[in-house]
Amino acid sequence: MSNYFVTIGLEIHAELHTASKMWCGCKNEPLAEKPNTNVCEVCMAHPGTLPVTNKDAIKKVIQVGLAVNATIADFTEFDRKNYFYPDIPKGYQLSQYKLPIVSGGSINNWPLTRVHLEEDTAKSSHDNDGYTLVDYNRAGVPLMELVTDPVTYPSKEEAAEKSGAFARELQRILRYIGASEANMEKGEMRVEANISVSTDKNVFGTKCEVKNLNSFRSVEEAIKYEVDRHIDLIERGEKVVQETRGWDETKMETFSQRKKENAHDYRYFPDPDLPKLYLSELFNNEELKAALPELPAARRTRYESYGLQKNYVDTLLADPKLAIYYDTIIFKELSLPLPNETSIFNGKEFSVCAANYLLSDAMGLLAKDSLLTLPDPYTFQAFISLIMRGDISSRGAKDLLPTLMKSQQELTFEQITELAEEKGLIQKNDPEVLKAIVSEIIAENPKQVEDYKSGKESMFMYFVGQCMKKSKGAGNPSLFQELLKEALK
Repeated sequence: MSNYFVTIGLEIHAELHTASKMWCGCKNEPLAEKPNTNVCEVCMAHPGTLPVTNKDAIKKVIQVGLAVNATIADFTEFDRKNYFYPDIPKGYQLSQYKLPIVSGGSINNWPLTRVHLEEDTAKSSHDNDGYTLVDYNRAGVPLMELVTDPVTYPSKEEAAEKSGAFARELQRILRYIGASEANMEKGEMRVEANISVSTDKNVFGTKCEVKNLNSFRSVEEAIKYEVDRHIDLIERGEKVVQETRGWDETKMETFSQRKKENAHDYRYFPDPDLPKLYLSELFNNEELKAALPELPAARRTRYESYGLQKNYVDTLLADPKLAIYYDTIIFKELSLPLPNETSIFNGKEFSVCAANYLLSDAMGLLAKDSLLTLPDPYTFQAFISLIMRGDISSRGAKDLLPTLMKSQQELTFEQITELAEEKGLIQKNDPEVLKAIVSEIIAENPKQVEDYKSGKESMFMYFVGQCMKKSKGAGNPSLFQELLKEALK
């Protein structure tokens, strides 16, 4: 493998989140429970019908371009891509060829060639009796296609890792700007990887395209498998054939589907039924760019600056709704004083504490009990402030959280405090009360005190445990530690 270079180019399709289909007013709901319900004369290609372009779909592709710092075309048009499509009634696909909406830009420093707009096909299902059933609910759904420049890597591992990271980041961008849900398991985002291998990093090998990869793991494993296949053919003196291949998730291997077509095979020509578009007359790109939300890369930098664990950052970035919920918790200014008078806007401790209880405890409870829901974000904020002030222990917080997740109402700090008091979870912070408990524990354990003083430092946590037990879990463990250190001198 050290003698070979791997070149990867990605083509990624994503169904756009619009109210209607690309060329008609049918509902954009490709996964509707009943097949062939969101169809009309236009998406079924009845004679005499004419397509009408979905303006919102064009807007979403422009927003994608602006999010990746690309060039937005002023003039564009749609072309007919002629090819045998058994699941497109027209017999050709309306797509874009020479004049895409978006050119250039980059994601994760991987340069993009273009982003263009087309229509999705219907969905074919093959039954055991040899019949093929076609559901046209998906036919005509707005489909964005993003094409990257080819990039060469020194190993299959790096090529696979970078490709998976690229696809994940694109998914995040699509979700944050509201262009697509991009759920790969639902077919809303599909990855195609163009792979070639060469002994000269300046010369491309013969390219094979692996189609319709529907998980990040499949993308990474298909690339590694295909690289090994190419190298094996080259080492045996055989030629790599340019072709389209599929991915068998069960066997974890690719398989041949058809000879790879070139652009001229599709006989592109401008569609005569659709108007030419001057995009600057339809949209103000400066306004669209200003309206973009905080993008995943900027969020990642911000979350990392709080000191959040990498897995927490990744979880928040993958789910815009969860990220907004978290941001609501940490950005709504508290009227309650926090330790050291830390402002919530620059309090890393508060941000980390909120992430811990949200992404570990709360999400863990949701996974176990479908009847629970996340509390109102301001309720959760007050809950975190209770912990930060030392009014409740970590153990008490874990006991209180399920009660808050059963409530659908916004609870104030005072109401949450009352709930904690009713459950006996409020932590004792009175130094005099805790000092008395420390004195009792030391008096009751003379042998353990001698062991500690003779160098057995592990006994210290034994004393802390005994203090917590005597206080029935209500004593502040941090304060107990301070008092014990002083007493044991």
